[in-house]
Amino acid sequence: MRDLAAGLGYLAKGQRWVARHGRWWAFGMIPALITLAGYVVALFLLGGWAGDIATWATPFADHWTSFWQDLLRTTLAALVFVGGLLLSVLTFTAVTLLVGQPFYEELCEKVDETEGGAPTPPDVPLWRELVVAARDSLFVLVRAGGFGVLLFAAGFIPVVGQTVVPVLGFLVSGFFLTLELTSVALQRRGVPQRERLRLLRGRLGLAFGFGVPLVLGFLVPLVTVVAMPGAVAGATLLARDLVPVEEEPGTDEEPEEGESPDPAVVPDVPDVPEYRAQQPAAANPYAGNAYADNPYAKDSSSGAPQSAEPNPYRSA
Repeated sequence: MRDLAAGLGYLAKGQRWVARHGRWWAFGMIPALITLAGYVVALFLLGGWAGDIATWATPFADHWTSFWQDLLRTTLAALVFVGGLLLSVLTFTAVTLLVGQPFYEELCEKVDETEGGAPTPPDVPLWRELVVAARDSLFVLVRAGGFGVLLFAAGFIPVVGQTVVPVLGFLVSGFFLTLELTSVALQRRGVPQRERLRLLRGRLGLAFGFGVPLVLGFLVPLVTVVAMPGAVAGATLLARDLVPVEEEPGTDEEPEEGESPDPAVVPDVPDVPEYRAQQPAAANPYAGNAYADNPYAKDSSSGAPQSAEPNPYRSA
């Protein structure tokens, strides 16, 4: 439950982040708007050609009566359009991430900078990043499609197909949506696709808490476009939880007990001003040799006591 709440929290934090940085929110919507325009045109063309596709696919109905022929071909045309609409919903996020790879790379970098501890991305050309992103998206779509076929078949099971299967469908969709959205941030950290899959499988609650609310929200028209920048920002925050950035130790850290300091690290020592050797002040009566006139002082050169005058008070 803690991971589930944490995943939902990252989704909310991502939306709050783009709300505080309005320029980046508008910047992140550009790829989603481009993809949406392309999908609208494609669906408009599909709607116009659906009847022709149904006629082409049913030549055996040419000699049927007009009622049954129209019923069959109208039903098939509607299924073709609904199938195209469903396919667009399933692939919209992947295509948006592919189109917006440079945009979302900048957005992820900005989120990392504001949060501190930004990683150093791998030095690869843009075309290479696009190829890797397309390959990873295809990998996710194939796996998601496999689960979709299994869930579609399980939907015909009485009771289970109407209760358990829809819930599993949302969970699977949320997991793979999280995998797609975190791919940009994790790719910047040099994490390969299979390792990303392993990381999220180990934190299923985190993936479900982040992805399932997005799946439900993306069912509402245009929510995908508006929420996509915040979803990418939240996925970056989630990726920081999965793969924390190790900060380089500073030179001013004190060694632990029993550990010898690094000899290569030279501590900063304040400059000490150099002074001349102190000289006695002029006209100082104490500056001279105090023992020069002392008959009991030793000779400074030989160390022997100096000769003294005869003492008249001593007997011979």
